[in-house]
Amino acid sequence: MKNATLESLQQMKLGGMAGAYEGILSLPLNQQPDAHELLARLTDAEQNYRIDRRTKMYLRLSKLRYQVTLQDIQCSEKRNLTKQTMTLLSDCAFIDRGENLLITGSTGCGKSYLACALGHHACLNGYKTLYFNLNRFTESIAVAKAEGTLIKWLDRIKKAKLIILDDFGLQPITHQVKLTLLQILEDRYEKASTIIASQLPVGKWHPYINEPTIADAILDRIVPKSHRIELKGKSLRKTVNQLS
Repeated sequence: MKNATLESLQQMKLGGMAGAYEGILSLPLNQQPDAHELLARLTDAEQNYRIDRRTKMYLRLSKLRYQVTLQDIQCSEKRNLTKQTMTLLSDCAFIDRGENLLITGSTGCGKSYLACALGHHACLNGYKTLYFNLNRFTESIAVAKAEGTLIKWLDRIKKAKLIILDDFGLQPITHQVKLTLLQILEDRYEKASTIIASQLPVGKWHPYINEPTIADAILDRIVPKSHRIELKGKSLRKTVNQLS
């Protein structure tokens, strides 16, 4: 009967319950919980199992450039990154409020690293996250348009509570990419969050987009409801190379 119960739990895809029940069965009879405690343990095990599985799926699908956590981020006045700022962002409330985060700074100062750490933290807290650098973003648009799946691709982006657009401003973008970016930002406005990491200061984004009407529309959906972090200091890549 016990084996039949385990098989039933597996067939119903209750892997957390099955694992916990199997562990309880291995205990001596005098250590096994009563019915109420057993039910509570199995329920907790299944809930934790599902959260863990969802987190692993979100991390896998996010395709983050770096596997880094918030604990790996170095806060200092020299970098213009305080612990207070990180505390403000770590509760993920900015995602719930549909606010954006604009991270700027010179090459190698840790913009992508910080963005990925926040993306990783969002996945851990149950927020579906997608990462794109500008190259992959433009390639994805081109492929989706060629295959006739652009609307489906946009719907996938829309469902993510957080998207990260890295290396913004690193290369010119086409009119089609600008229009698609505008559509994405319109879909997400006040509903979901976008992190943009760029070497260009925010003040130079308008001339970078280089089409005044579209630039106005894009920036109007990014800048007003946003947090800004302007990272400073020497390149972290040089520091890593010196240590190695």
